[in-house]
Amino acid sequence: MVTQEQRKRQLAREKFLRQQQRRTEARRKARLRNSVIGSVLGVILVGSLALYTSGVLKDDDKANASAEATPSAQASKKAPDPCEKAAPGKVKTETWKKEPAMTIDKSAKYTFDLSTTCGTIDIALKASAAPHTVNSFDFLAGKGFFDHTKCHRLTTNGIYVLQCGDPTGSGSGGPGYTIPDENLKDKSLKANTYPAGTVAMANTGQAHTGGSQFFLVYQDSQLPPSYTPFGTISESGMKVLKKIAAAGESTGAGDGAPNATVVINKATVTKS
Repeated sequence: MVTQEQRKRQLAREKFLRQQQRRTEARRKARLRNSVIGSVLGVILVGSLALYTSGVLKDDDKANASAEATPSAQASKKAPDPCEKAAPGKVKTETWKKEPAMTIDKSAKYTFDLSTTCGTIDIALKASAAPHTVNSFDFLAGKGFFDHTKCHRLTTNGIYVLQCGDPTGSGSGGPGYTIPDENLKDKSLKANTYPAGTVAMANTGQAHTGGSQFFLVYQDSQLPPSYTPFGTISESGMKVLKKIAAAGESTGAGDGAPNATVVINKATVTKS
């Protein structure tokens, strides 16, 4: 018999998947519209459409938020922000049409260091098990793609993750290309659980739709093994992540922007 708590977790997971699907579908349609109009009317109209599209996405997110979560008294009393002011700089907007060529050494060790406003989160990457993913992150970090971006989503009910890697901060941004799913049979994924300390790719719930968005698991979370696990957070990094999670999220409903202002000042991938 399914308990109320199990049902609550199931609903939270289903909501997580639905939102991923909506946002990626909106991104796909936007790219398609830009491509078609650009070929006919040129650069000026493409720019106009991009502004219009970004407005539509924002409105869609607001509608989803109001329909799925009513702010509570908890949300009105926002938790103190435990993080520092972001370093000066602007988010880069460059995108690419194709996944970058493979340049990493699959037999080497790599670390992904996130220097954030809340502290440093260092991640040991799984280059041999998830080479396409690690290669993509090495490429994007080298381009400064993650620098000055916000971690835009914290989920505190059913699953326990901080989501980052979107330069738009809306949940719909990406690098312009997708990468294949990898390492879905990782030995750490037992009983449909992503253990605390896992770093995995966000996607739409469909195969091979990962881009640049990723999530950091701060507490064991039940999810189907459909999200590429490609890194493990260090002990010191987990302390930073749990500090962010302890500040809560903005809606009071368990899924929204983190109360902590988590900005990635600098992201680097290092070979050792």
